[in-house]
Amino acid sequence: MTVIVDYNMGNVASVVNMLWRIGVEDIVLSREPEDVYRASKIILPGVGAFDRGMEHLERYGLREALDECVLKQGVPVLGICLGMQLLTEASKEGQRPGLGWIPGQTLRFSFEAGSALKVPHMGWNYIEVKKENPLLCAANKSRYYFVHSYYVAPALPENVVATARYGIEFACAIGHDNVWGVQFHPEKSHRFGMALLQNFIEL
Repeated sequence: MTVIVDYNMGNVASVVNMLWRIGVEDIVLSREPEDVYRASKIILPGVGAFDRGMEHLERYGLREALDECVLKQGVPVLGICLGMQLLTEASKEGQRPGLGWIPGQTLRFSFEAGSALKVPHMGWNYIEVKKENPLLCAANKSRYYFVHSYYVAPALPENVVATARYGIEFACAIGHDNVWGVQFHPEKSHRFGMALLQNFIEL
């Protein structure tokens, strides 16, 4: 069973719809810890502020369930956008600690005054796969849809799966063991996003 964690941080319907399109039928959209405990795959999407996201996970009693399933049972998890940022230890956006499953922190884009680069970073970007992994194919020049003002800076280079460039090169996909995160939105990235989600479901 694939559980999409609905912790009141953004519209998750597009993730559900994309999974249906690739033929995934056993989908549960839930904020109930009991459902998380039953998951064989977990997707943690999200749009919005870091502190609010962590507050909601704790308010709904999801933090303990997620730690148990991901860290102790090894259930594969995919964080999307804010969900990827919550995988880190902290964010410059707020004060609360993150899940801490991937060492590193979340930083805000900062460009010189007068720069043509605007924040948030919004639109399609090509990515560069940095290491062999089960989600992204290095042979394909794939592009994905981004909407974000913050980016993840992993503490360990080996956790960087792919990068993109927006003024700077930043990690747009991270991974360690059963924990995966992508800064872009696979549910809005057409065939490239479909392929990534299919690969995750087949882990």
